[in-house]
Amino acid sequence: MEIIRIYKTSAALLVAYQDQYYSVAANWNSYVNRSGLFDFVKADIKGKTPVPNAIAEQLLAGDLLAPIGAQEVWAAGVTYYRSRTARMEESEVSGGATFYDKVYVAERPELFFKATPHRVSGHGQILFIREDSTWDVPEPELTLFISSQGTIEGYTIGNDMSSRSIEGENPLYLPQAKVYEKCAGLGPCLMVPDAPIPPDTVISMSIYRNDQEQYSDSVPISQMKRSHQELVNFLYKGCAFPDGCYLMTGTCLVPDNGFTLQDNDRVEISIDHIGQLINEVQTCRL
Repeated sequence: MEIIRIYKTSAALLVAYQDQYYSVAANWNSYVNRSGLFDFVKADIKGKTPVPNAIAEQLLAGDLLAPIGAQEVWAAGVTYYRSRTARMEESEVSGGATFYDKVYVAERPELFFKATPHRVSGHGQILFIREDSTWDVPEPELTLFISSQGTIEGYTIGNDMSSRSIEGENPLYLPQAKVYEKCAGLGPCLMVPDAPIPPDTVISMSIYRNDQEQYSDSVPISQMKRSHQELVNFLYKGCAFPDGCYLMTGTCLVPDNGFTLQDNDRVEISIDHIGQLINEVQTCRL
């Protein structure tokens, strides 16, 4: 599998291909939103003079942004068995547990709006937990980039931050549990392969508090119940996305029920072929 990685900085786009970097002066939305993105980018950088690796890496270390322009971020829920179990556990008191069991086996998946671009944090930036929540967790997710034509063109790492206490109180509170300032992490890049990401791709997450590991686990994406294209087909049935769209595909890496995020925790998510997304956690106080 050949891979191109597109990084967004405030100065330009950096394209990484075959251990070299190329600077591209282009608008993010118009550059990435196209069918056949891999072939387009490969042709675009052909003949360009590479940026010295030391300069490119310095730029990425100090000026890296989330790989998003005008795109919306959506998310899928209960796509892994462990996620189904966790959602049922948190909703036992409210009596909403049966909804998660039903959607796991239903034809129609759970899809929900997650974030506008200004609520997205990139690699090395802060993510928020809600001040009115008592139980908060990160949710590491393989995230699809889908063109306006409905084709899956690339992948990134997503962190679907979630208030389990709010969602568990009542399933109708899902938007408040999921959508708030700096509620989503994306990065570090948009990975564009010449073929679909392989099913043995592994997602890993570790959580640190005062540099002490609190949680660590990993899972292959092959454990997903639904296919990526199935999720995309349902998402695009009733919505148009003129600039393309990001879709988080769900998680099954769920910390034990006794764990909740705290200020200054560090969440590290890695996905094979893409890289690593690291964010510090703080409480949102507006």
